Amino acid sequence: MSDDKPTPRPAIPSPAAIASRIHARPVAAPAPVKHSESARFGRVDDEGRVFVRVGDEEREVGSYPGATPEEALQYFARKYDELVASADLLEARLANPDVSAKEVADGLATLKEHVGTTGVVGDVPALLATMDRVETGLAAKRSAEAEQRAAARAQAAEQREALVAEAEKIAAQPPGSTQWKTSGERMRTLLEEWKQHQRTGPKLDKTTESALWQRFSHARNAFDKARRAWFADLESSRADARSAKEALVREAEQLATSTDWAPTARAFKQLMDRWRAAGRASRAEDDALWERFRSAQDSFFAAKDRVAAAEDEEFRSNLVVKEELLTEAEALLPVTDVEAAKGALRGIQDRWERAGKVPRAELERVEKRMRRVETAVREADEQRWRRSNPEVAARARSLVDQLEASVASIEAEVAQAEATGDESAAEAARERLSAQQEWLAQARAGLDEFGG
Repeated sequence: MSDDKPTPRPAIPSPAAIASRIHARPVAAPAPVKHSESARFGRVDDEGRVFVRVGDEEREVGSYPGATPEEALQYFARKYDELVASADLLEARLANPDVSAKEVADGLATLKEHVGTTGVVGDVPALLATMDRVETGLAAKRSAEAEQRAAARAQAAEQREALVAEAEKIAAQPPGSTQWKTSGERMRTLLEEWKQHQRTGPKLDKTTESALWQRFSHARNAFDKARRAWFADLESSRADARSAKEALVREAEQLATSTDWAPTARAFKQLMDRWRAAGRASRAEDDALWERFRSAQDSFFAAKDRVAAAEDEEFRSNLVVKEELLTEAEALLPVTDVEAAKGALRGIQDRWERAGKVPRAELERVEKRMRRVETAVREADEQRWRRSNPEVAARARSLVDQLEASVASIEAEVAQAEATGDESAAEAARERLSAQQEWLAQARAGLDEFGG
């Protein structure tokens, strides 16, 4: 029977105890007890034997020597009531979802044993009917529990599959994009969740559990192997990067005292490009090497800037001279006498070169102003040459002659179309005439440049 015990009641005696009571005469009759209605299903004959009615039959259940017939009936009726109470309790526990089918089955087996070995007076068919209901309900309860266990195992298998799938996904990440610390912590969490499922979750069948564990274990091993390989390669690449950067630092420190400013500045730029391509050492080593590299670089450029600043101060007087030359050169514009402008500009250019360098911040500004003057003088000279070139002038005159003939021809077409009333032809001819007249005007303007 179940561990959930009912209110304490007299224990059901064993068959040996019942036999001893049947054959032994008690010294005194039992004390009066509460009357049981179950006694109405029995009788006591003149010899003191107790019978129970079961349908149309009577069965002898025993005797109670030294007791009155009523006392004997009550004795066997109370034993029946105890069995009924046990049967009712089993039926109630059967309906309780917190009580397992095994507990009910164990209780029913005990009850059957008692019913089979104990003489009782009462409604035996009703007791057996209750036991039958328990038996039938027990089969349904077992079936329901089997379905629940199957559903729980299926759900547990899905949950384990999810753990395995996530582990496999983590293991399949490209090493170069794997966040090793985060992924490693997640792998450990997945293992703890797996163990928790094993401790508290439904048991899976051996085949399913073994297959899932093999996949899970393979994913963990693959991840650990990839992580070890990654950090081994990283350590190797860091060592290579450290060696390369140490060499770059030595080169930078050798260049730090150079006064060959332009070539050394280019050399430092090349060193910086090689530094970026060298990869990374460990954080501490990389930081220390970079500090040395930057210190050498800063030392060189600080010296270079100091020299440049001194030169700029020295060149300020040159700037004053070139500002005056620019004023003189810009006075040549616009060019009216090309030869005179060319001669004056050559003199200004000679003095410009002799004036020397200007501060770097002013260099582009003054050079741009001088180039504007030089460009204007050169263009004026080229335009004068084109005007004096016989071949160019002849080509300009030929173009004007051709366009004039074309205009005259189209004018005749317009007049003829208008005379015949062909407005469409006249409109088309006027459009061509307009274009030709525009080209003729441009050609005549060009010819005028040559004095034609």
